[in-house]
Amino acid sequence: MKTIIPILLLLCVLSSCKSVEGIGPVTDEREESLVENDTVVISSDENTYEIIIIEPGFNAWLASTARPRGHYSQSFMETRNQLYVQEWNNRVLNPRRFDPNLYELRIDYNRNIDYGYEINYKLYNYFIYFQLTYNQRLASFIPRI
Repeated sequence: MKTIIPILLLLCVLSSCKSVEGIGPVTDEREESLVENDTVVISSDENTYEIIIIEPGFNAWLASTARPRGHYSQSFMETRNQLYVQEWNNRVLNPRRFDPNLYELRIDYNRNIDYGYEINYKLYNYFIYFQLTYNQRLASFIPRI
């Protein structure tokens, strides 16, 4: 299966210096569970492409805050995704100007390929989530839900 868009963003959650009683150390098993719960793998029967998003909180945001499937047309999301991907890749190539911890990997998104609704939906919503969460703007318009 082709991996078209590897977005692997592992962000460390910083904890405060104050200790909290009753919470044990993060074990390998618990850490695996956290990563599994924050990993979104989107593949579709209609095509051979997949997108992998590892981002703490994205699953919960997608389920609770994002617009439902069908709200945006596929062509709308494809147009926005093209703009976002272009700017994202520019930032990956400029680590001195943009935080390399935020823009780690290049995204391979070809406007001439029909990735299907589901992949465009998740990618579009990831870009909205990313911009709102990290106070970034990937295009001239304000990201909205």
